[in-house]
Amino acid sequence: MTLTLYNTLTRRQEPFETVEPGKVKMYYCGVTVYDYCHLGHARACIVWDVVRRYLQFIGYEVRYIQNFTDIDDKILNRARQEQSSMEAVADRFIKAYFEDMGRLGIKEADEYPRATHTMNGIQRLIHDLENKGYAYPASGDVYYAVRQFSEYGKLSGRKLEDMQAGKSDRVNLEDPEYQKKKDPFDFALWKAAKPNEPAWESPWGAGRPGWHIECSAMVRDRLGDTIDIHAGGADLIFPHHENEIAQSEAVTGKPLSRYWLHNGMVKVDGEKMSKSLGNFTTIRDLLDRGVEPMAVRLFVLQAQYRKPIDFTDEAIAAATNGWYTLKEGLLFGYQYGEQLGWELKDTEAQGHGEEISTSYIESFKEAVNDDFNFPGGLAVIFELAKELRREGNIIVHEGKTETPADELRQQWQTLVTLAGVLGLEAKLEDETSVSNGLSDVEIEDLIQQRQAARKAKNFAEGDRIRDELQAKGITLIDSRDGTRWHRN
Repeated sequence: MTLTLYNTLTRRQEPFETVEPGKVKMYYCGVTVYDYCHLGHARACIVWDVVRRYLQFIGYEVRYIQNFTDIDDKILNRARQEQSSMEAVADRFIKAYFEDMGRLGIKEADEYPRATHTMNGIQRLIHDLENKGYAYPASGDVYYAVRQFSEYGKLSGRKLEDMQAGKSDRVNLEDPEYQKKKDPFDFALWKAAKPNEPAWESPWGAGRPGWHIECSAMVRDRLGDTIDIHAGGADLIFPHHENEIAQSEAVTGKPLSRYWLHNGMVKVDGEKMSKSLGNFTTIRDLLDRGVEPMAVRLFVLQAQYRKPIDFTDEAIAAATNGWYTLKEGLLFGYQYGEQLGWELKDTEAQGHGEEISTSYIESFKEAVNDDFNFPGGLAVIFELAKELRREGNIIVHEGKTETPADELRQQWQTLVTLAGVLGLEAKLEDETSVSNGLSDVEIEDLIQQRQAARKAKNFAEGDRIRDELQAKGITLIDSRDGTRWHRN
């Protein structure tokens, strides 16, 4: 099965065909750097990180660009509050971005252009729009003439007539910006300088760029006129991505992107995340209170990427339990490889071994090729992990397994490889912290404590230990030969 993607532009799922065979040009609209990244950013960055990893896994050469918006009213407001500068605020939160994403296992993009470093490209694009009759100056500002672009609205499905009917009662006729526009729907490409704000010299006077023109210029500068994938959150479809298309395609006469992909939003306990509701959660707050970074990745990947997801304590607890199951499988080789006679090489431990199961690989691809169906891919991975966990339990209790060592090695190598495609990786130091922090030795110790309690007729303590183990995914089986256990 070939890779097919749901294209927001055409509103249908289409076979994936790149501009240049074997190569993918991909751009993700990144963050505005005025605060710490939140759960919505975590979802988007994880999704597009895995999309890139998967494209590389199936053989594409991917050039992945992610921008930073480092000039914006929110950044300037933060700088005023802190009696700082726009540059200082942006630099601080760009640094924090890399710290947070590093903890989530996000691979760095090939390049991170910044709006303030792309002024020449921005001004060149505005100049081209003006020459082609799509832009006009107005008292130091420059606006895009929306009605000049006949295809405006093709991404969002919105029609100007419908929007105008709903907008007429909300227009502030006294607004200076409104008075400068030839049409209420026109939007700013360049904004005239305001007192005590950063400004750049331009043919239209000192000022700064509008938000939408920044991304159009960065795409054009770094990737060319037409790219393969333009990605971002669903909240960017209108007006940001709609305006990008209008700006870029009016100048080049070519499609800005062949595929427009959008991830769904994150809710918290069923509510839209916002500071006013008190449910605003940053990535670092979440991780600092002990949530496993890989559990966050798993939580995100368990949902279809285009659908909304609801972040709840129950959901993250379920994802954490799922991660412990997966981690046991990923650590199988470290725990039992020597006992099985394996000689592990560093490359194999990292998931680059040659001995992998073709059937599992094909099942994984068949699932994920259906519009990046990561939940389907996870089902294949969990099947492998649970099989290895079962084998580990047999080895612990019987000292050996009937399954050939080479077959187990192939299963483990396949698991490590496929989990790595999703960025789900267990570290060697995690070996003694599987099953909610309980190693095999710790489990055996608790069983010994339970047996001592039962021998002393302290059955309440024995039951407490059994229930504690059960809550952590460990089931005890009492028999005349003693107590056996297995991980659920």
